[in-house]
Amino acid sequence: MDASRLAAAISPLVSTTLATELVADFIKIRQDAATQTLERASPGKFVETLVQCLQHIATGKYDAKPEVDAYFSKHVEGQTKLPEDLRICAARIGRAMYTLRNKRNVAHKGAVEPNTIDLAFAHAASSWVLSELLRQASGLTAQEAGNLIALVQAPVGTLVEEISGTRIVLADVSVRVELLLLLHSHYPDPLGVKDALSSLSRRGATTVRNRLRDLHNEKLAHGSAKGGYRLTQSGYLAAVEEIRRLLAARAA
Repeated sequence: MDASRLAAAISPLVSTTLATELVADFIKIRQDAATQTLERASPGKFVETLVQCLQHIATGKYDAKPEVDAYFSKHVEGQTKLPEDLRICAARIGRAMYTLRNKRNVAHKGAVEPNTIDLAFAHAASSWVLSELLRQASGLTAQEAGNLIALVQAPVGTLVEEISGTRIVLADVSVRVELLLLLHSHYPDPLGVKDALSSLSRRGATTVRNRLRDLHNEKLAHGSAKGGYRLTQSGYLAAVEEIRRLLAARAA
């Protein structure tokens, strides 16, 4: 995913700052889709930036901290300078994303896990919004816009799959990186050692335990064999960097 190319394409419409932020928010949602990890902050930040983009298109300025619900319910549909596809469709899609972000908890109870369908919706909805902004952007030929929209709409391959309650890292990586991806998929909950051994059953148990201790010693994860391990902020960033690298390699 070429973030700079996407941001440059929509920057004449929404400003360089907002274009860069919106594309970064979108890529984070794609990363979540790749690891099957629903981060409530990702769709929320995307929608907040979308509100700022719509404000900028309509008025040439935007709120530093937009009131998302108030904007969608009271203001956006009256801003007639916005093209209808943005004023009505994009705004209502954004409001639906924000509703799920606010009203559905990360941890759910029930026979069917809602996180998966919430994440699928967040990715599809954000793809639609970004594609529509690309379609509305000036300075792009029809072919250029089509190529970028195809890039945004490209299916995202998963890096972590869950089968019968066990998460499996599908990428061909080292034990250390496999554990980082697995820990990221559980974040902010801890990963139990038993679960780690089950997920990495194709690896040696001693090696898995040793790599978990290595991550702990490097302050990339914190915890114990008894209570499990959770990524630290440094560990989370390291996991995100590995996800970016793997997704970039797949897209190349």
